[in-house]
Amino acid sequence: MGISAKLTKAINEQITEEYQSAYTYESMAYKLESMNLVVFAKWFRIQAAEEREHAERFSKYLLDRGEEVVLKALAAPKGTWKSCLAICEAALRSEIVITEKIDDLVNLASKEKDNTTYSFLLWFVNEQVEEEANAKFLLDLIKLATKPAQALMLEGRVRRLIEERTG
Repeated sequence: MGISAKLTKAINEQITEEYQSAYTYESMAYKLESMNLVVFAKWFRIQAAEEREHAERFSKYLLDRGEEVVLKALAAPKGTWKSCLAICEAALRSEIVITEKIDDLVNLASKEKDNTTYSFLLWFVNEQVEEEANAKFLLDLIKLATKPAQALMLEGRVRRLIEERTG
């Protein structure tokens, strides 16, 4: 029923990565609020919630497979971004790193011939396509703002995107 110790450890590390991403996205949201970009902040709060959901999905999987979930300490988020552009660039970089880590998990599951874990991980592979696309879209959108005040104008577009995402 269980999975290998190596794969269990790697999934526990991914749980930490997901919670770290959530923590960082919350920090980004607070920074955006301090810039009076409340709709962008809401976007990042939604992202933070999604990252927590991902961590919980990994945790439930380990428990379902009879393994222990081991939570580790999170590092303080950077929190020193100077612009919405810098935040969006950091978010895309973060999603790319998470994709690489998911790919590493898939490769490990394949190497260990753990088809159940491999199958479970495919949901995350597909999810990361969406996560990277969303982050890139937001970055591309904010690049349209050549002056800081133009970011406020883009918030209406981001609000509509949030409504589409959250129903």
